[in-house]
Amino acid sequence: MKATVTRMPGAPRMMTREALEMVAARFRAMGEPLRLKILQLLERGELSVSALAEAAEATQPNVSKHLKVLQDAGLIRRRQQGNNAYYSIADDIVLDLCDMVCTRLRDRLEAQMGALRAPTRVRAR
Repeated sequence: MKATVTRMPGAPRMMTREALEMVAARFRAMGEPLRLKILQLLERGELSVSALAEAAEATQPNVSKHLKVLQDAGLIRRRQQGNNAYYSIADDIVLDLCDMVCTRLRDRLEAQMGALRAPTRVRAR
């Protein structure tokens, strides 16, 4: 299934239903805290399933299940070496996306904290 984007001159891009489904699948794959933790760990480089499980403080079967989702979404790749499987980031754009979301979230939280710290006026009774 090939996803395409159609565009009329001067109009915003309109994605096909298939393209939208592919985009949604990637966002769903990143919509779980443990999967985000796995991506964060893989940012440092390739790791085995057991190393990921230990670093993520999760069970190996649970980590394996989440690795499959990330792999099916095209976000990570798997390399088999003997009895061990090693995983790495397949598409660096996922790291850029996580950075953008984290930056915006931090900015928003800092603005909210600044609003809470703003001096308040006491009303006269």
